[in-house]
Amino acid sequence: MAHKLVIVESPAKARTIGGYLGDGYVVESSIGHIRDLPNNAADTPAKIKEKSWGRLAVDVEDGFTPYYVVPRDKKSHISKLKSLLKDADELFLATDEDREGEAIAWHLLDELKPKNIPVKRMVFHEITKAAILEAADNPRDIAMDLVEAQETRRILDRLYGYEVSPVLWKKVMSGLSAGRVQSVATRLVVDKERERIKFKLASYWDLEGTFDRGAAAADSGPRMFPAKLHSLDGTRVASGSNFGQDGQLKAGADVVHLDRTRAEALVSALADTTYEVRSVESKPYRRSPYAPFRTTTMQQEASRKLGMSASSAMSVAQRLYENGFITYMRTDSTTLSGGAVEAARSQVRELYGAEYLPDSPRTYASKVKNAQEAHEAIRPAGESFRTPAQTGLTGDQFRLYELIWMRTVASQMKDAVGQSVSVRLGGPATSGEDVVFSASGRVITFHGFLKAYVEGTDDGGAKDDQETRLPALAEGDAVTAASLSANGHETKPPARYTEATLIKELEEREIGRPSTYASIIGTILNRGYVYKKGSALVPAWLAFSVIRLLEEHFPRHVSYEFTAEMEDVLDEIAGGRKHRVEELTEFYYGSEAVPGLHALVTELGEIDARDNATFPIGDPEAQIFLRVGRYGPYLEGPDDDGNPAGKRANVPDDLPPDELTMEKAVELFANPAGEEIELGTHPETGLRVVAKNGRYGPYVTEDLPDDAPKKAKPRTGSLFKSMSLDTITLDDAVKLLSLPRVVGEVEVEVKAKTGEDGEEIPATTELVEITAQNGRYGPYLKKGTDSRSLTSEEQLFTITLAEANAIYAQPKQRGRAAAAPPLKELGADPVSGQPIVVKSGRFGEYVTDGEYNATLRKDDSVEEITTERAAELLADRRARGPAKKAAKKGAKKAPAKKSAAKKSTAKKSATKKSAAKKTTKKAAAKKS
Repeated sequence: MAHKLVIVESPAKARTIGGYLGDGYVVESSIGHIRDLPNNAADTPAKIKEKSWGRLAVDVEDGFTPYYVVPRDKKSHISKLKSLLKDADELFLATDEDREGEAIAWHLLDELKPKNIPVKRMVFHEITKAAILEAADNPRDIAMDLVEAQETRRILDRLYGYEVSPVLWKKVMSGLSAGRVQSVATRLVVDKERERIKFKLASYWDLEGTFDRGAAAADSGPRMFPAKLHSLDGTRVASGSNFGQDGQLKAGADVVHLDRTRAEALVSALADTTYEVRSVESKPYRRSPYAPFRTTTMQQEASRKLGMSASSAMSVAQRLYENGFITYMRTDSTTLSGGAVEAARSQVRELYGAEYLPDSPRTYASKVKNAQEAHEAIRPAGESFRTPAQTGLTGDQFRLYELIWMRTVASQMKDAVGQSVSVRLGGPATSGEDVVFSASGRVITFHGFLKAYVEGTDDGGAKDDQETRLPALAEGDAVTAASLSANGHETKPPARYTEATLIKELEEREIGRPSTYASIIGTILNRGYVYKKGSALVPAWLAFSVIRLLEEHFPRHVSYEFTAEMEDVLDEIAGGRKHRVEELTEFYYGSEAVPGLHALVTELGEIDARDNATFPIGDPEAQIFLRVGRYGPYLEGPDDDGNPAGKRANVPDDLPPDELTMEKAVELFANPAGEEIELGTHPETGLRVVAKNGRYGPYVTEDLPDDAPKKAKPRTGSLFKSMSLDTITLDDAVKLLSLPRVVGEVEVEVKAKTGEDGEEIPATTELVEITAQNGRYGPYLKKGTDSRSLTSEEQLFTITLAEANAIYAQPKQRGRAAAAPPLKELGADPVSGQPIVVKSGRFGEYVTDGEYNATLRKDDSVEEITTERAAELLADRRARGPAKKAAKKGAKKAPAKKSAAKKSTAKKSATKKSAAKKTTKKAAAKKS
């Protein structure tokens, strides 16, 4: 039966839209991208492998033609889509309304090659019945300029990554990756840490007091109020902002720098002073509502208020969008449709009252350069908004929806208004100085939009609804100091980036697209260039080595300005004002004005890998260096005999670079990983017993003799948490080396079974040892294959057989009979369509869709893993195929058939541009 085929990206989106379109439509998902440039040599088409540019899969010699392939795990799905297309009388490509969505639509068209049926581009920014039906009634053609821009971005990223990454492999470490935007984001984090390393602390003092207006103030505000020292003899007192990163006062700073002695003397000199109000300055306070969310502001607020990472926020928003709760979440627009404005104003009137509703609707202009105003801001979906309580949502989806709903409603409310007051009060000190204190206050008389929403702040800044009340004061009023104190302060190094502040910085510098920030941050975390300490982003020493190489040999390509300029170029291509091939040619081959990437790589010259990975620590004369090694960072310095590299010590992976001071280096040298502390001779074996600080913590071991068999391994034992290398004794070490300890033997039943000769072997019993062992996840008992956890390490030496039997008599907490519930539930896997959950297994946490399991990597965590990241892990596991099983005897392996991937040869002819026809080659065919 003929039908209209609608293709979207995700199964969840397909289900929702299918319910709105009803009979006559078949809605199917592409499950994300259906093809891409090949990821490895195995996927590269055979006919281009031998080309000089074959590994790039981009013909850099002929118009930068890309060669696309369909991934192996997508081929069966493409067959399914083609089968559905056979019975279709119309094809709607309903992918997202952005450049990436436009490119997916073109790839679908080029791969499916529909014949003799109309092909239409169906676009919408929210998944509601009205929006979907309107989109179906008003389709358009594929916007080829948007496709061109997205393809240019993909080729740029391929050229950068595939040309620069091999340089990192050779000169820094194998397996590293460079990225056009990810490397610049890493540089931002490294530059911030460099500032912290250069930072020198400065101290300064000031005075703080509590002042008393007197009993007369009882009816005009608070009697007591705080104030800070402002000036001495007309000169401002120094504060933290007056100091530079070198710990010195900034040049030209006309301030008084108080130290402790002078500050405390000043307190004494003001003991009997009565102060006079010198000035009172009052002015109206007005704060307008924040604009509705766009992608980056939503990510920042979700981080500040909900503790979500950027990727988590986008994952939750994706589910809200696909299920019809919010509008499209990848947008740089702050525009609201007329219907959305009316919906928000209606809820303001209903929930807060007419006095909170402005006379006319508010409009917001985007501050983002080249914002796509055709899109809307992120808001609740529909022509009338559901309150959070009406949605039925729970967990993270509820919290994020509530945030979006509050922000949208607040954007259509009246300003907050009030009064702000600044007061100066002064008096003479007995030491002769004229001393002035300042106090400021703010009172909000009408909260307006602040009733609905208050934006979060970074670094503990004051919030917009914060109030400080002062008494009613007038010039000439007398006040006294109820208390005065001298307070010392220290300047602070620049704050490290958090996900929220890094996103803000990237956007302000116009680096990358807002829709890519979550994946950029995820990449630099997963690659090990950056790690989290709390919410702060800390660069690894590996990142310092990578950025140094890029800055010295690829300065233009890692500069902030050039990366921002490339976004302008892509916007120009999207607008049809620039051409793809010209821009790619300049990027890769250069011009008279700038060198190209190709020349920089091929004419790289010598790079001293050791020098690139070496960083001086502290005073250069100390000759202590940090080196980035294959197995992590380590220190190297002179020993007592003067050998320049006589001492080495591993640097803990979680020690931030700015904390690796000269003092810390000396401490690490004093107790380096690998250096032995001799404890004595084992009383039973006669072997020397030593303690060491290993990469995974301190441990004790035996020193085997030179003539020991090659297969002999020394006994080792990790120190308990209550032990340290400074205090461990030989007796402690002997105990640790005695593990595992045999607690005793117990009789266990052996079930009846059939022998190899077919004879029935009856059930019987046998003796099995119970041992106490210290493992990776703590102390435990083991009886055959049955393990039970212990509550403390000391139990390893004290537990008795009776106590062990009592533990085994209890039902096992986890196991096949009673599986533990999932640690976290995620969305549906885009390939299998099955729900993904996070579970805890024998070897750690893993994600599963019920068919494939994938272990979480080092930088993944249960709290922050997203559906996208889980799907990525499962896709990687799926690509490796099912677990290998032993081959059956006599089975013959059939020869595998090789299937070469095809180069795209279809014409980009989905749409004709009204302005002019282009003749640029595209995938070996002309584009009309």
